[in-house]
Parts: sequence; C-alpha cells; structure tokens
Amino acid sequence: MAFLQRWLKGWLPNLDPRVWILAGGRLLSQVGIGFTLFYAPIFFTEQVGLTATQVGLGIGLGSAAGMAGRFLGGSLSDSPRWGRRPTLLASALVSAAADGVLVLANDFWIFLAGNLLMGFGVGLYWPAAESVAADITAPEQRNEAYALVRLADNLGLGVGVIAGGALISLTGAYRALFAIDGITFLLFFGIIYAAIAETRPAGNGARSLLQGWGQALRDSTLMVYALVNVLFTGYLAQIQSTLPLYLNRFAGGEQGVSEGALSLLFTGHVVLAAIAQLPTARWLNHYRPAQGLVASALLWGLGFGLVWQAGVGAQPLVWAGLSLATMALAMVAYTPIASALVVALAPESLRGVYLSVNSMCWAVGYLIGPPLGGWALDQGDAAAHGFWLGLMATVLPALAVLMWLDRRLRHLARS
Repeated sequence: MAFLQRWLKGWLPNLDPRVWILAGGRLLSQVGIGFTLFYAPIFFTEQVGLTATQVGLGIGLGSAAGMAGRFLGGSLSDSPRWGRRPTLLASALVSAAADGVLVLANDFWIFLAGNLLMGFGVGLYWPAAESVAADITAPEQRNEAYALVRLADNLGLGVGVIAGGALISLTGAYRALFAIDGITFLLFFGIIYAAIAETRPAGNGARSLLQGWGQALRDSTLMVYALVNVLFTGYLAQIQSTLPLYLNRFAGGEQGVSEGALSLLFTGHVVLAAIAQLPTARWLNHYRPAQGLVASALLWGLGFGLVWQAGVGAQPLVWAGLSLATMALAMVAYTPIASALVVALAPESLRGVYLSVNSMCWAVGYLIGPPLGGWALDQGDAAAHGFWLGLMATVLPALAVLMWLDRRLRHLARS
C-alpha cells in the first residue's frame, strides 16, 4: 500500500485542489454527454422520424451557436461584473435546459432549439473553465493542469458512451439518456457552486464586450498561432470522422477493416492517450511550448504516412494500429500546450478572451476537417489514399510557422 501511495504521488501532478474539483466535475458532465453523443442521431432519425439532413442541420447549427457561446463566454469570464464562476454556472444551467428541451423533442424545431441551447451552453463553458485552470496554477504547472482536465474529459466521455450503449441495449429508453445528461449538468452546477469561488484576478479588465476582442485580434502572435491551431484541430477531427470510414472502405483492398477490428483499434487509441496524457505533459515541461508543438506536428506527419501505408500496403491492421498509436501521442503532446501557450500570450485581464480564441480554433477545425475528409473519400481510391499524403504535406508549413513562433516567443520573453 505504501508503495502504491508513493507511485501515485509521483505519477499524479501536485496541483491546487480546485483543479481536481474542476476536473471531477467535468468528468461527471462528460459522462452525461457520452450518454447522448452517438445515440441521439439514431434516436431522432429512427424513432422521432427526422431525416438525416434535418439531424445534420440541427447539429451543425448547434455548433454555430457554440461559436457564439465561446465569443460571449470569453468576454463574460473577463468582465469585472460577471467573471469565471457565474459563466460556468450559466453554462451548466443552459446545458441542463437544453437536455430538458431534447427530452420533449418530437419535431425538427424542438430538436433544433435543444441543439442551439446545448451548443451555446458548451461554448460558454470552455473559456471560463480554462481561465479558472490558468488562474489557480503557476506557469510551470499548466501543461499538467490542462492535461488533467482533458484526461477527465476523455475518461468521462468513454464511460458515458459505454454506459449509454448498455442502457439502450437493456431498456431502449433513448429519452432517458437526455434526462441523465441533464442531471449530470445540474450536479456539475452544484460542484462549481459549492467548491469553486471566483478566480478572476483583480484588475480593470475590458471596458466593453468588444474591447478585449479588438486587442486579441490585433495580437499578431496570437493570430499566427491560431492558424496552426486550426490545422491541428482539423487533424484531430480526421481521427474521429474520416479515418474510421477510410479504414473500413479502402484499407487492405476491397475487404477493408471490419467494424469489430475498428472498435478494438480505436479503443486502444483512447486507452493509450489516457495513459500517456499526464506523463507526456510532465515531460513537455522541460521544453519550450513551440518545441512541444513541433514534436506533435512531426508525430502527426508520421501518423498520416502510416495511415496511407495501411490503405495501400499489406497487413493493414498492423499499420492502422501503428498510425493510431502515433496519433494518440501527437494528440496528447498538443492538447495541453495549446491552452498553456495561449495563457502565456494573454494579458492577465484578458485570459478569457484569448482562451476563447483558442476554443474558436477547435470549432473551426471541426467545421472544416470532416467535410474535407468526406469529400476526399467520395472521389474514389486515388483521392482517398492521396488525402493522407496531402495532410502529411501540410505538416511542413506548420513546422515553419512553429519555428517562427518559437523565435517570436523567445523575443517577447526577453523584452
């Protein structure tokens, strides 16, 4: 027992207890999101009677509402009249209300209203939550703090997907999934209300909603980094959207990779990412942020090359497994640094707005990435295989920008 305690103490980061509370609350709410993530489209098409186009439109417009939520969430988080804690509480309430609407949804317009509310609520969450993590950690701790929150996200989502599938298999009660999801958001509200006080540093902040955004958009270093960040989030989107379909339809000739084999491969990908998240974040503390992103970019390039090999070569399962393992490491090298670097760029009074820009990059990457990958797969074998080589080529300009960014950050640190 003493050995286990020493091992856990050495493996787990030594962070402010509020970071652990925030991560625990996020894990809880992500369990609820996992309950509905993969099963909502099935329910609304097969049982409510919506068309696939209507479901896609509702989810897409929900993502657009999420961008509006991110914009407002960043400004409210920095506002002296509002702050991080009220924004997080509002996010939880709006998301819970969205689930209440979805429980009752029996036509497209109610379904759309639920998705708009959900997207807006989730959008409010990210700038506020990442600002809290920055407020209560020292700079050298932020990689591990953001890694911990991302780990909680992934674990909660995985548990929710598995539990939701089990509930559907046993009861077929799809609407109960939304009710459970809403309850988890209310529990998250209670955790934040009881355990997290306002963390916004004392200061004037932005005098108006648009002032902070004007300063952020004029920050050339932030804008250059945002371009690379959109590219990286587009890479992440390919894992979830394009890659499974590519391996199933194109890898290993006509037979492809079976659904059962894909399930095992992607489960391994998620497990490896969870295991490697905290150790990788700690290891990256020894390097400058842009250097960590260079390592991530190189791993992305190698991973895309391995996907191409899985598609055109023999033994596709081996190459697909290697590609997913490589991209798991690329992902865990990228995600904590993405937020920590933005915090380093941000004036203390505008952390929320700057982190909102970071969160917007995720929204844009996921907006562009899946349609682009889907289009490539629809063009036939040559385009489908060549798509991964094209992604591999995009790593080269990303590396050039990251090297410029590294020099720029060192110059800013000296000045």
